[in-house]
Amino acid sequence: MSRLFQSEHLWIVTPILSYLGFFLALVLLAHLLGQRRTPSSTIAWLLVILLMPYVGVPLYLIFGGRKMRRRAETKEPVYRSPVEFPSGTTDGALERILGSHGVRPACSGNRVAVVPNGVETYRQLLRIIDEAEHTIHITTFILGRDPVGAAIIERLARRAAEGVEVRLLLDDVGSWRVRRRYLAPLLEAGAKVAFFMPIFHLPFRGRANLRNHRKIVVVDGRKGMVGGMNLANEYMGPAPDPARWLDLSLFLSGPVVPDLAELFHSDWKFATGEDLGPDARPSAPPEPADDSLAQVVASGPDVTGDPLYEALVSAIFAASRRIWVVTPYFVPDEMLARALDLAARRGVDVRLVLPAHSNHLTADLARASYVREIHNAGGRVLLYEKGMVHAKVVLIDDGLAVIGSANMDIRSLFLNYEVALFCYSRPPIDQTAAWVAALMAECATELPTRSRVRGLAEDVVRLLSPLL
Repeated sequence: MSRLFQSEHLWIVTPILSYLGFFLALVLLAHLLGQRRTPSSTIAWLLVILLMPYVGVPLYLIFGGRKMRRRAETKEPVYRSPVEFPSGTTDGALERILGSHGVRPACSGNRVAVVPNGVETYRQLLRIIDEAEHTIHITTFILGRDPVGAAIIERLARRAAEGVEVRLLLDDVGSWRVRRRYLAPLLEAGAKVAFFMPIFHLPFRGRANLRNHRKIVVVDGRKGMVGGMNLANEYMGPAPDPARWLDLSLFLSGPVVPDLAELFHSDWKFATGEDLGPDARPSAPPEPADDSLAQVVASGPDVTGDPLYEALVSAIFAASRRIWVVTPYFVPDEMLARALDLAARRGVDVRLVLPAHSNHLTADLARASYVREIHNAGGRVLLYEKGMVHAKVVLIDDGLAVIGSANMDIRSLFLNYEVALFCYSRPPIDQTAAWVAALMAECATELPTRSRVRGLAEDVVRLLSPLL
């Protein structure tokens, strides 16, 4: 074999490799064009594969999978069939869109508590862990190797040793620094830990690109937590920290919690092969409810279509008074950006709250042109300069608040496994709006100056933004 690469044979080997590379690029291009992608994503991958095939082809093999058909088929779909009739408790239009993807209708009788900071979230999380009687199921993207992560492991280990069934599902990329030694107290106490879609299994088939970004806590099938916070000091902790990222969480009880539990069961079975099935244990009396109307909406490779994205676009087009968006990363596709632009032009109060500087420079560059377009259309762009904003919130008029794990970017809306809670009742909507209004009061409205160098960087990064 080594003789083949000697100088006298290179005139044969070089064209053969070139032809093979060209053929593989054609195959990948055909696959790319056959996928249901946004036009911007398709164009970006076409440019990378055609202009830099020796880089683009390997990148596409590792990162290019969207719905990852073959691999996704091994995971049972979250929603099995369309829901034909809305619940009748909302105006129905949004529910019909979600129902067409099989999302269960909104249900009343829920208690939705908006927790506006990391200190209170940490306290409430430890409380429901301590109150668990049978099961504690947690999905998180990041488990910190820090005092907060260690304290949560210690608390979970103690409950496992007391006979509570503890299951912890970590994303293999988000929690890449967490290994068995760090989890030893938990495992020795009898808890179960799994990593979602390990990237070092062959073949890759898009494993590195499609991550479980969901944040779910379900205790005894009765109490739940969703939102944007990971289990690390950057997000939560026992005491205030000026460096902590701004975020909020929802603590839940009522009929929506079994929907969260079913989502955890689906992810856990995919990661471990263990079918948890329905909880056959007798449940304790239900938590007191405030009769909030709410709906769990999942998105990702285990969901047919893009219900979260389609619901957001539809709600933005239908908005008549207010569209407030809080997101750490704003890299929308053209349809979503256009919907916000047109809403601002028709007089809707469009406000976009972003960190002045996020933890990803490329995301900040990619968002710049979209942000300026919304600003020029009459929308307000507010930049938080005191630190990182990590909350993911969308408020539409006075009738909808969407809070969950999904950023308003292409990766969250089209690639990752995500979950959001749609709230249709005024108490949680008003509480969320008050939190956003307080955040806005601390923001600046001056956009970064577009110098020639920065403008060129922004244009290049925007072109490649679907790959970020």
